Parts: sequence; C-alpha cells; structure tokens
Amino acid sequence: MKVLVTGAKGMLGQDLCPILEDNGYDVIETDIHNLDITNLENVTNIINNETPEIIIHCAAYTNVDKAEEDLENARKINVLGTENLAKICGEKDIMIVYISTDYVFDGEANTPYLPNSPTNPINNYGLTKLEGEKAVKKYCKKYYIARTSWLYGHHGKNFVETMISIADKPELKVVDDQIGCPTWTVELANGIVKLIQGEEYGIYHICGSNSTSWYDFAKEIFKQIHKEVNLLPCSTEEFPRPARRPKYSVMENNKICRDWKLALKDYLALRIEDEGI
Repeated sequence: MKVLVTGAKGMLGQDLCPILEDNGYDVIETDIHNLDITNLENVTNIINNETPEIIIHCAAYTNVDKAEEDLENARKINVLGTENLAKICGEKDIMIVYISTDYVFDGEANTPYLPNSPTNPINNYGLTKLEGEKAVKKYCKKYYIARTSWLYGHHGKNFVETMISIADKPELKVVDDQIGCPTWTVELANGIVKLIQGEEYGIYHICGSNSTSWYDFAKEIFKQIHKEVNLLPCSTEEFPRPARRPKYSVMENNKICRDWKLALKDYLALRIEDEGI
C-alpha cells in the first residue's frame, strides 16, 4: 500500500517513514523541496503522479511564538496547505491522517480532554491547526485527526535536548504550572500505524500516557541521565512568551501510547547508543 508523507524531513517524519516501511508500506517521502502544499496545482500533480492510497500530513508551520506575528504564513501552511490536500483526498477517496495539537484547547479544563471536547485555541498556532482540522472534516470522508502534544524526537529541536544542553548552568528555572503529556515521535508514529491499520475514522489523541509539568518533565530527564542539576520551578508569568500556552492540556489517549516516563527511558537509551552521549 502506497503512503505519501508530507513533512518527511521533519522531526516526526524522519521517525515515521522508516516505521511505515517496517510495517510493509511503500512510502513516498515529500517535503518542501518536492511538494509545495500551498500550491493546489502542485499538490494535484504530485498526487496524480504518485497515486497514494494514504496521505499522512505531517508538514506544518510549528513555530508557536512566531505565529503570533506571522499569522499570514502560519495560516497559509496550516490551513491552505491542509485544505489543498483535503480537497484532493476527498475527490479521489484517499485516506488522510492529519497531525494536530493539544493547542486546539484553551487549558481551562481540570480533567483530561476527550477527542470530542470543545475546542477553543488561545494562540495563533492552535487556531490555524484547528482550522486545518475543520478543512479535513469538511472535504474528507476517510480521515484521522491525530492530536499530539509536547513532542520530542532525535531529529529536531525539542525540550529534552534543550534541557540536556543547558544542564551545566548554575541554575535552571522551568515552568511548573503548565501540565501536559510528553510524547516521543516514535510513540506517535506507532500510534499512527495503529490508526491506519483498522481504527474507525475520526479524531484521536496520540500522546504519552499520564501527565506532568515542564518542571517535573525536566526533573525526570535529569534523573534518568543521572545528572545533578540546580533545577527550580517557576510560574508562566516569570517566563513570558509571545504566545499564550494552555495551563492544562492533558488529553485522554485510551492508552494508544505508553507511559511518558517509559518512552523517555527508551528515547534516552537510544540516544546514548546512537550518539555515544
């Protein structure tokens, strides 16, 4: 079965493509160099030429803070680009998997968000990703919307690598009043495979099981790598960012992914094995 992946060179795509191949799929890797998702003609030509049976749409504008001042480009990629793909998938009866985010929620809940919980994004990134979800639902019958959160992986900038890189600072302050679900890209990729192998179409939450704060996430990272760090909790107000973040973005995932601490352990072990760090 042929699967076309957008954003194949991104942090998720670089883990997803080999996992798809290991599961017997014929993978067509695309990225900005060979597919401009914002150009409907280009999208149409590529899909006509490659004839995929599934499209997994990982390409996105993901700079959350920059999107606050660059809504036009964020919307062009996350909304128009998704709409172009969704239109063709709908016309050709192609299955589409759209990668979305916990940022479609406002963070005002106190129990885990369900796939059908009301959405209310509080930043431009979340807004554009939600508009992408709506485009998929509007144009496609065969779709999966896979919301994920706090993503980290070996092939891109992420919180785990940032913490490790600054561990020798005299003092580290990390936000302790934002709660979410850390997710390894490999866990997300495996979750996507589960969807396309037979789950009912619809919206799913594919994120690490259980939840934590950024501060406790950092504490667990240093605990697992046996690193003594002067780590201090701080509030969101003490660490202002251009884009507001949900205070609580825990999502119910029905155990599609493992406990986030177990996934982190495997991530760190593989990191040491591959990089000798």
